Amino acid sequence: NRIGDFGFLLGIFTLFAAFGTLHFDTVFEHAESGDFTQVFGASTIVVATLLLFVGVVGKSAQIPLYVWLPDAMEGPTPVSSLIHAATMVTAGVYMVARSHVLYSLVWVGDLVAWIGILTAFFAASIAVVNNNLKRILAYSTVSQLGYMFVGVGVGAYAASIFHLMTHAFFKGLLFLTAGSVMHAMSTTEDVDMRYAGGLWGKIRTTAWTFLLGAIAISGVLPLSGFWSKDEILAGAFHKEQYAIWMLGLITTGLTAFYMFRLIFMTFFGGSRIQDAEVESHVHESPKVMTVPLIILAFFSVAAGWIGIGHGSPLLRFLGEMFHAGEEAGLAWGLIGLSWLSALAGFGIAYWLYIKSAVTQERVERPITNALHRCLSNKYYIDEIYNAVFVQPIRGISHYLFWKIMDVGIIDGIVNLTAFLIRGIGGSIRRIQTGVVPTYVMSMVIGIVIFLGYYLFVR
Repeated sequence: NRIGDFGFLLGIFTLFAAFGTLHFDTVFEHAESGDFTQVFGASTIVVATLLLFVGVVGKSAQIPLYVWLPDAMEGPTPVSSLIHAATMVTAGVYMVARSHVLYSLVWVGDLVAWIGILTAFFAASIAVVNNNLKRILAYSTVSQLGYMFVGVGVGAYAASIFHLMTHAFFKGLLFLTAGSVMHAMSTTEDVDMRYAGGLWGKIRTTAWTFLLGAIAISGVLPLSGFWSKDEILAGAFHKEQYAIWMLGLITTGLTAFYMFRLIFMTFFGGSRIQDAEVESHVHESPKVMTVPLIILAFFSVAAGWIGIGHGSPLLRFLGEMFHAGEEAGLAWGLIGLSWLSALAGFGIAYWLYIKSAVTQERVERPITNALHRCLSNKYYIDEIYNAVFVQPIRGISHYLFWKIMDVGIIDGIVNLTAFLIRGIGGSIRRIQTGVVPTYVMSMVIGIVIFLGYYLFVR
């Protein structure tokens, strides 16, 4: 986030240096008129939008600055729900959409779309092998944010903001239902799905609302996530970004797979809870927790309906805001392919975790193939960052700034000064005897020296 903040500030400074203001309307007016200078051999708009996007990549957890977000779910679950659904991480999407005039003038929008779709696919692929309930939801947040950046990157600004809105409902729901599962199992620790199972009949309200949230995020017709996500994919297709559209379609299948894998491992099959006392006390959450789940589940189902069709009030309003009357809209052929992708993800999860009767031994048995190891270790990105950035900086800090600067130079100067002060002080201290005759003798010697200098030398 500090890297992102630094880039964002540089982008703001670039705009101010070029236009003398940060007022949106004035900047947009100058930008559209071509009234700007060159910076580093490129147009001010290219440099500014790239730097602003660095801030977006940091705040909204896109490649390569996404690694903080999965760890942010370590906090209390209601806090995770707010962070992942409706507050800081979506700010980057809003910023790019609000600055759409700048991004529509230069090629940076294509970069935004590619970063978005690669992040969406990348995060979803990690989620398919993760066993931590909340961490899977965290990676799904990274993935869904990637979809939103595809939208703003291809110019489907209204669709992207639409998905930002629907995502807030079903992601908030999913995190709170995860918290309800933790409450049911009497734990404040994150739930490892390998040691859950068999909860469907014991916490039905939580299970049903979790299921609705999973269907919504998987983009299944007619729940909310379908309408907003497919608007984005349609925007990419109609802008002839076919590779982005295809990756988005594959990511839809991955999303359905990891969400229903989560549901089947957590709520179905035999119980794999290892603590008999915990298993005997599994219970539904109180109404103070389940009523918000029901409300969010309703909006996860229905929120997408206000954006159906080109003439919908929401898309019409957003289209006017972004001057985006050319937004693609949905096509039934694309809808069918997207729905089939989600269905395939569900089917594979069902076959692996229900039809094949997952047992305790199978769930716990480590899978050793290279692809699974790579995904389980999150493509070794943390290790790469540690080797490329953390260790070299730590080494530089240790040897250059600590051993040479601190110990060698600063401590050397301090120690030399202390040595001199001790030497001079020790010499002076010897004449401070406290004996009056000695002081009188010193005064006499001083007077004789002074008079001798005054009478004979001067």
